[in-house]
Amino acid sequence: MKTRKIGAIIIGTAMLIVLCYSIFKFITGKEVGFQEVIVIGTLWMMFFSAITWGNKEEKDGILIEEELGQRITEKSSKISYFILIFFIVVAVAADEIVNGTILLAILGLAMIILPLVEFLVARKFQ
Repeated sequence: MKTRKIGAIIIGTAMLIVLCYSIFKFITGKEVGFQEVIVIGTLWMMFFSAITWGNKEEKDGILIEEELGQRITEKSSKISYFILIFFIVVAVAADEIVNGTILLAILGLAMIILPLVEFLVARKFQ
């Protein structure tokens, strides 16, 4: 069995264990804390990374260093940026409705980060 599949199985199992534990805590009325959320997020990141990217030694899958891997990373980061902006807009609207506070500075910053970074990277190549 390839290292990639073994890693994905181990990480997936750990993720299911932590997820079941967190669901159990929630059902029993205990608070699901910061640690559980961070561990679940980290394990999801590791799992998707393990199943997405290949291994140079085993020559399986797409390598992140290759041109195709770089294009995938570039396109997915731009798509994820716009998805994140959408969730920030929803969170700001919900916070405005519920608490009456204004988090528009964060929203404004999130909206200008991508164009600013694109400008700076373009300047580097000129």
